[in-house]
Amino acid sequence: MRIRYHHPIPNFYKIDNPINPLTTISDDLLNDLNELISNQGFAGVSYSKLCGDFKKEWGIDWDNILILKYVMSEDILTMEPSREKTILEDKEFQEMGQKSFVIADFLRENNFKADLIHPLDDKVSLRAIAMQSNDCIITRSNMCMFKEALNMGFFMIKTSISNLPFKKENDMLWVEDFCSTCGVCIDRCPENAFDSNGNFQRKLCTAHKEGCSKCVLMCPFFKRGYDKVKKRYGRKQKKL
Repeated sequence: MRIRYHHPIPNFYKIDNPINPLTTISDDLLNDLNELISNQGFAGVSYSKLCGDFKKEWGIDWDNILILKYVMSEDILTMEPSREKTILEDKEFQEMGQKSFVIADFLRENNFKADLIHPLDDKVSLRAIAMQSNDCIITRSNMCMFKEALNMGFFMIKTSISNLPFKKENDMLWVEDFCSTCGVCIDRCPENAFDSNGNFQRKLCTAHKEGCSKCVLMCPFFKRGYDKVKKRYGRKQKKL
């Protein structure tokens, strides 16, 4: 059973799903959708097309996913672990969750099926769905990182739209090699939440019950940003 401090998000739908949903979206409407996502305060959107094996493994019959990404507040992130911090993080989570319903309603209004995948539901792995976007990577500290930021939260909407701009290849796989030679998160973890082989042990991590963010704050991707770390990594690889 997962430890979490977030509360369930109420249902904020204002529009019902269409009876005969459309499956293709025009470029103009997709641009309108992206503009709405930005105006709602999201940092961006990624798209996952779930493969048949994944759908069979998790017992689901849907496959087109919008991933709405938001940058978690740095002011909250830098607070010391406390009950107050977890309350503020949950408040931010609730606010962005409510805005996700605005996106779903926009799609429903334009005759597409759209349903929020509840972020606290263990029936399917949201991180595994995110990885199928080919737009993120799991860091050594077990963070699901997108290029926009390490401190990224996300909500997901399953939709009938089948012609979303899905990525075919993941250009972030180099991060796995970088993480294997870094180890800052291991050295600075106050809970020693890594085993002797440097593998993350979720049961020892206090991020989801006290709001510990030490591994994030010390990570080069948080301190310097994705592009700068990649550039430095590339220079080192050329010297080898």
